[in-house]
Amino acid sequence: MTKDLFGALAVIILCGATLLSSCTNSTADYKPVVLQSSVTHVQPMSGLVLWSNVATELQATHGACIALEFAYIQPCKLVTGKSEGKVLYEWSYLDKQLSAAAARGHQMVVRFPLCYPSNSNNCIGEKGGTYVPDYIRALPDYHETYSANPGGDGPTWYPDWSNSELQWFVKQFYSDLAERYNNDPRVAFVEVGFGHWGEYHTYGTEVNFGVNFPTKEYQRELFVHLSEVMDIPWLTSIDVGDEWYSDVCKHAETQALDFGLFDDTFMHREHEIADGDGWNEKCWQWSGMDHWRTGVCGGEISYYTADDQHNFLNPEGMYGHTWEESAAKYHMTFVICNDAPRGSYFSPGRVTEAGIAAGYNFRITACETNGKDSRVTVTNTGIAPIYRDAFVTVAGVRAEQSLRGLLPGEELTCEIKAAATTDNVRITTDLILPGQEIEFEADCCAK
Repeated sequence: MTKDLFGALAVIILCGATLLSSCTNSTADYKPVVLQSSVTHVQPMSGLVLWSNVATELQATHGACIALEFAYIQPCKLVTGKSEGKVLYEWSYLDKQLSAAAARGHQMVVRFPLCYPSNSNNCIGEKGGTYVPDYIRALPDYHETYSANPGGDGPTWYPDWSNSELQWFVKQFYSDLAERYNNDPRVAFVEVGFGHWGEYHTYGTEVNFGVNFPTKEYQRELFVHLSEVMDIPWLTSIDVGDEWYSDVCKHAETQALDFGLFDDTFMHREHEIADGDGWNEKCWQWSGMDHWRTGVCGGEISYYTADDQHNFLNPEGMYGHTWEESAAKYHMTFVICNDAPRGSYFSPGRVTEAGIAAGYNFRITACETNGKDSRVTVTNTGIAPIYRDAFVTVAGVRAEQSLRGLLPGEELTCEIKAAATTDNVRITTDLILPGQEIEFEADCCAK
């Protein structure tokens, strides 16, 4: 063997040893970091929800134990007309409400119905009038229909779903809404639907597809459109699963979309199949019980009796089911409970406890650093994922991996190019308000 060959082999052996040593030392250099943390507040984008007027009244006593407010927004109050093929908007009506809620430290769940029985707060001053923009209502081929007292809910006008401009407008409205608010931290979720209150029914009035209710084909078109333009998590009524009103959930393409579900009579006496009629649970099943994995699920506590909202927070349960049990079964991220403050269970402590029981919750189970980089393992101990991007962050440096979609019981190990210490690990997102914080549980990692 030549001298040169000996030299080459020596270099190879030396380099190999160096690389092995480097790899070994890189792993060995990672040391556990002590983390102590707990979840003390309702997490952003989750929990119990009040309408904005009640949230305002209770801000001093309960403002810190809720993270969300709810409002119906009338499209006719946002639209001033149409010019050269573009809808003209005055967004200040919505912005004012979003900013007021944000000033209280709350994000908003919003719904934009076109049909609202017995309302007087519309743009035409007629009880039960629609929320359809004036420029559409003025068209010669636009004709609304009327019911005097459907289902006992009072006078109700119905949008004219035969009108091509209305069909075009609804799609365009959500496109324009998304363009303006997709990354606005004031907006948490958007609820979408048709019929009374946007809740996917016309109880008391016979449905007439393409007249007082959109055709099933149009419904599917809108759902596909929403999935293309909306980054804000959006959800629709569980009544979408009722094939009388819709076949969205019967078509593989639309059933697979990442929409969520809301249940507007949650926890009433016969909500569950085991307890009676079980219509709600059936609608959940027809709609797809796994939608929660990718689409946010929420709703509103029942008003079937005055006591439903008053008593659902009873730790002993209501109609044989506790809030925590029911929320976990349907993977609820939020629930509207505007009349709950009139009951005896709406204390700040109980509201906080019930809010933490909804949605996501994170626990850091491992954290280590080599003085330059860090590895952090997070598990979701909640009942639903977080539906917006959020990141493990060390010393202001974010991991590349998002926690969005991390299912209950799953864990994710994130790598961050910064050195973790006992007090510089956070979970951050651009989609919450100043002053809000995503907390986490931790009791690790060095002894």
